[in-house]
Amino acid sequence: MSKFVVKTVASGVKFDLKATNGQTILTSEVYTSEAACKRGIASVAKNAPLAAVEDQTVEGYAVQKHPKFEMYQDKGGEFRFRLKARNGEIVVALFEDEATVKTLSRRDGHTWLLPENEAYAPIDGDNAEIIGKVVGVVRRY
Repeated sequence: MSKFVVKTVASGVKFDLKATNGQTILTSEVYTSEAACKRGIASVAKNAPLAAVEDQTVEGYAVQKHPKFEMYQDKGGEFRFRLKARNGEIVVALFEDEATVKTLSRRDGHTWLLPENEAYAPIDGDNAEIIGKVVGVVRRY
């Protein structure tokens, strides 16, 4: 049976989800408190079993209508999973070796990355890799 392991790190508290064989299969963001970390665990435990998964590691994989997670193999051959973002959510997109944070918009078969600043034009995101979804912001002054 898998288990959640809570750890204190230099910048806060985080959790790992460990498989039965002891391998880490998920590492959380760093939370500012143990209570916030435990809320993150509760959210994963509640939502993950209900989530649709699109397994892109299988040839001819079934495309899910609205998957919550995508499983894929990265350029280095490692198997990974990522949260699937929906229109209007803020994402981290990778272009070759540069990352940007933008609002995701998918329409007419294309992906667009929309800036918050109207002085900038939308970015054609068809060739970008969506590597994450922004779920919170921590500011330190």
